Amino acid sequence: MKKFLLSSILAFSAVTAGFCAEKIVVGATPVPHAEILEFIKPDLLEKGFELEIKEFNDYVVPNLAVADGELDANFFQHTPYLDEFNKNKGTNLVKTVAVHLEPMGVYSNKIKSLDELKDGAKVTIPNDPTNESRALDVLATAGLIELDSAVELRTPIDITKNPKNLQFSELEAASLPRTLGDSDISVINTNFAFNANLNPTKDALAIESKDSPYANIVVVAAGKENDAKTKALNEAITSEKVKKFIEEKYKGEILPAF
Repeated sequence: MKKFLLSSILAFSAVTAGFCAEKIVVGATPVPHAEILEFIKPDLLEKGFELEIKEFNDYVVPNLAVADGELDANFFQHTPYLDEFNKNKGTNLVKTVAVHLEPMGVYSNKIKSLDELKDGAKVTIPNDPTNESRALDVLATAGLIELDSAVELRTPIDITKNPKNLQFSELEAASLPRTLGDSDISVINTNFAFNANLNPTKDALAIESKDSPYANIVVVAAGKENDAKTKALNEAITSEKVKKFIEEKYKGEILPAF
């Protein structure tokens, strides 16, 4: 009997030792994307998947890494940016689910209201096509400029009215918080604003409308949409638990999009 029990224990141990959760590697920008992914790690582990999060501070490398198969998915961008990236880089990446909206905001270390902007004020905006156009839309909604409505992705050359003669500098999105010491205002994506301890609802002089179409999405390589990894990730990141987490942790600065 003792030999039988010992054999059974050893066999069970061997099976247990041989079990290894399948790994899902996801690229993300730190806040809030990586935080949301950290939150779903236990749920994915219950489904038999170990989530590995790789953090990035730019918008190009994580897409190329998915295209090259170095990442199973990424979570940092919206659909207009993805479409433009595919067009320019020749990649074939696809959206799976929308997770949240990060309203873009106008920030300043020099003024407390946009009414204080002086003639010739310096403005910094993202230099990638979709976020640049989005930033200009925010400034137009705030009444600072007018834009050519016939152009889909706008740049400063598509400004039709600029009564304050604002001077625009187009820079990498991640670097914009560091320009606040030199510029009068900067239009910054919420994830990079958070990294710089800027709160959109408290610190932004103007903020993007909550009905904006720029929801942040999970992205995979075409053909991977129905993989077990993708399905597990999609289910975990759009659960009611995640919706509650977003609402409670970010208190309206970030909104669930599912």
